[in-house]
Amino acid sequence: MTLDFTVVADVACGVGESPVYDETTRQLYFVDIPGCLVYAVDLPTRQRRSWRFESAVGSLGLAASGRLVVALRDRVILFDPQTGERQDLCTVEADRPETRLNDGRVGPDGAFWVGTMDDRPQRQPIAALYRVDPSGRVERKVEGLTVSNGLAWTADGATMFHTDSRGPWIDRWRFDPDTGAMSDRTRIATLDEATGRPDGGSCDAEGFYWSAGVSAGRLNRFSADGQLMESFPVPVPSPTMPCFGGADYRTLYLTSLRGAHPPEVLDRVPRSGSLLAAAAPVAGFPAWRFRDA
Repeated sequence: MTLDFTVVADVACGVGESPVYDETTRQLYFVDIPGCLVYAVDLPTRQRRSWRFESAVGSLGLAASGRLVVALRDRVILFDPQTGERQDLCTVEADRPETRLNDGRVGPDGAFWVGTMDDRPQRQPIAALYRVDPSGRVERKVEGLTVSNGLAWTADGATMFHTDSRGPWIDRWRFDPDTGAMSDRTRIATLDEATGRPDGGSCDAEGFYWSAGVSAGRLNRFSADGQLMESFPVPVPSPTMPCFGGADYRTLYLTSLRGAHPPEVLDRVPRSGSLLAAAAPVAGFPAWRFRDA
């Protein structure tokens, strides 16, 4: 089986990340982390909008009010794409200039889960994973991470996946969708450069975990116990995060990065940094929403 990807938005992101589909507006949101940008693509028309922020934009999620919950470098805000209004929600590791917020996602508990990463060239395990509730209360949930990444939940909300891109590993947790409680941490896979260091992730409706193999130009599909079921080549060297969207959630969207690839690589793959899409072999399901309303 192969995935036939086409370009949805040729935006040349330094690090494209955090795609999420809003079924109420049929828009696909994603970020360019170093570009300090949030993008929205209207999928029926392919028209694009963007908003610039004052710092790196690590990730985002949908909110029940119609706003977005957005992770900036050291704080989480609520952003209204209709009015442009921005409301501070909380700070996270604002006293630690060596870290920044990275991958984040709204969980089945209605909270925003977001991790930090060591932003220095020689990365160390000083980062953590946090839960941010709608009141702005911040809880540290996992410590000792280097690059927190890959957050995703199964459709029933009972299983959470989480990765460390520099581990490089994938962990599975038992998850309580009512309270956000985590238990039974299990290391289900330890990966290498050739298979693909785990970047962003997403779950399909069958409970399998899709991981962007950022070092290998591949999209990997794992079973819940960590068995690599399928590994799909993608037309960019560094895919960063998949998500499901579109009609019946049968389209697989994929962000990518240009990063530090040398010119000769970018000459061969000029669409690096684009938002891509392919017909999915399985369906996904709607994203959860931050309970701000």
